[in-house]
Amino acid sequence: MSFRITYSVLEADLSALHAQFDEALAAVRSTLGGELPSWLGGEAFRSGDLLQSRNPARPDELLVSVHRTPVAEVDRVVRVAREAQRGWGATPWQERVRILRRAADLISERRMELSARMTLEVGKSRLESLGDVEESADLLRYYAGQLEQAEGYSRPMARLSPNEETRSVLRPYGVFVIISPFNFPLALAAGMSGGALLGGNSVILKPSEETPWCAEGLYQALVDAGLPPGVFQVAHGEGEAVGAALVRHPGIDGVSFTGSKAVGMELHRRMSTGRVRPCLLELGGKNPAIVCRDADLEAAIEGCFRSAFGMSGQKCSALSRIYVHESLYNAFTDGLAAKARDARVGDPSLASVFTGPVINAAAVKRFERAVDEARQDGAVIAGGGRPRLEAALEEGHFVEPTVVALSHGHRLMRDELFLPFVGVTRFSTLDEALLRANDCDYGLTAGIFSRDAEDVERFMAQAEAGVLYANRRTGATTGAWPGVQSFCGWKGSGGSGKGGCGPYYVAQFMREQAQTRMG
Repeated sequence: MSFRITYSVLEADLSALHAQFDEALAAVRSTLGGELPSWLGGEAFRSGDLLQSRNPARPDELLVSVHRTPVAEVDRVVRVAREAQRGWGATPWQERVRILRRAADLISERRMELSARMTLEVGKSRLESLGDVEESADLLRYYAGQLEQAEGYSRPMARLSPNEETRSVLRPYGVFVIISPFNFPLALAAGMSGGALLGGNSVILKPSEETPWCAEGLYQALVDAGLPPGVFQVAHGEGEAVGAALVRHPGIDGVSFTGSKAVGMELHRRMSTGRVRPCLLELGGKNPAIVCRDADLEAAIEGCFRSAFGMSGQKCSALSRIYVHESLYNAFTDGLAAKARDARVGDPSLASVFTGPVINAAAVKRFERAVDEARQDGAVIAGGGRPRLEAALEEGHFVEPTVVALSHGHRLMRDELFLPFVGVTRFSTLDEALLRANDCDYGLTAGIFSRDAEDVERFMAQAEAGVLYANRRTGATTGAWPGVQSFCGWKGSGGSGKGGCGPYYVAQFMREQAQTRMG
């Protein structure tokens, strides 16, 4: 199947792809209930303390049990990583590129199995899962290309005398801890890990406790590609336990984290204590879209719908605030509400389902609290409940795509919810809309719908977000892809979002050294 799956797919004949996915899904289901180790020092580690991964669409379905890494093992894990890094950091950059490209090819070869696992473990639709897996491979290829184009980040500098040679060289920091989230369990884990590995660092991956099965696929691809033992380790467990112990360890040279602002800021404080160490953070978003008076109404409704409710709103780049010109407000909200009501919610492994479950029971409770708060203000336009589903899915973590009408200053228009929940309010001038769009602690993504080229350029010049979109029917605030668009953030969103799609990402995992040789 040669058709390329990205997050921009709207219409295409995907019948062959769906047939392949169904076959892979059946094969993956036949393996449910097994056990997986943590991977420490190139060997399987079985602690006996099991973390269970369950299907959020069917919480009674056990997918896999994974052996946690005890906090007592952290010192050994870090020691192994430091020893392995010496050899890996001295490995010619061309060999590092070769191994990471081979890993990317293996991920591509295994994409159906990996995507089927992801749909069961995360609750993504099959196209979202396939997009995640393809992005993982493309991130590794893109970063390998960065290192190759920069010739290993070694460049000659000016000479002060004829008999000297001076170079600027980027060298690895040492050991990086990578803490990846549940929502892009392969793309973000691969992206952050790949950047660190290509830079010559060793990596200790602490994947989300919600998605340990997906992390297994990344580990196997890297090992099968020829990565030396100990260079990449996988420590399973909760962030409060093994994750915190890793970050506290003095032998760690850097951290890359995607997750909540509160956790990220605590990591930043800790990594700045004693000595300054790199802390690459992407901390979420409360992303706005502006719908102007001359917008293509149909495109605006479609783009906002797809961005707000794709993957049940569980993307840092998802749309959660919409500012609509007063002349279009009623028509827009009516159209968006109708699409929300018509969206098929259910088992994400089915090709016909658009919105799957949220990740866990805590997310359901967060949704219910938000809806109760919106209802008190008489603001719910569509959704706000639990969908009626077949008996097999009744215990699943499903909620309805929800549209609410709120004032700009309302808490639900300011706090990140990570849910299929979008607030809509009206504006009268573009100046007012831009002011409100920028009035937020986050600044990850933002979009605009307008036929006026000057208004679009004003938005591009004045919107305070790391990623900007105009007239994007396939997703008002979502859709970055490695090599096509950088993905970064302002304000509380951090600066290396989505595993880092930008052209300067690998260099962030390295430090500069000046070298002068006298002839």
